[in-house]
Amino acid sequence: MKIIADTNVLLRVIVADDASQSEAALAALEQADLVAVSLHALCELVWVLHRSYDVSRADIAVAIRHLVNTQNIVLNRPAVEVGLSVLDSGGDFAEGVIDFEGQWLGGETFVSFDQKAVALLTAQGRSTLLL
Repeated sequence: MKIIADTNVLLRVIVADDASQSEAALAALEQADLVAVSLHALCELVWVLHRSYDVSRADIAVAIRHLVNTQNIVLNRPAVEVGLSVLDSGGDFAEGVIDFEGQWLGGETFVSFDQKAVALLTAQGRSTLLL
């Protein structure tokens, strides 16, 4: 079976805070021929892990890298790598993903009111504009 993993499925596998749901989620991921993980699901996952579970950025990055390296998981690897590079630099995973997708769609300059995001993306050689 080829499945699309919702954020809550990924979350149950990572935090294992509900034994029966965690077991079911892990079984679904392991038994699937293909697990499609959307960027939106990853952005939600990072937000929930950081805000609700107080998981460190480093531990979140490890969890995402584990997903990236799992054989049956399919995701937008280039976008995830940019998200991880911003996360590793102390920023938000989503900001990196937004910048990557924006460039893919034809945008050239990341525009934001978020000083930290602009500084981190600028440091990575991205074109930015702080409003």
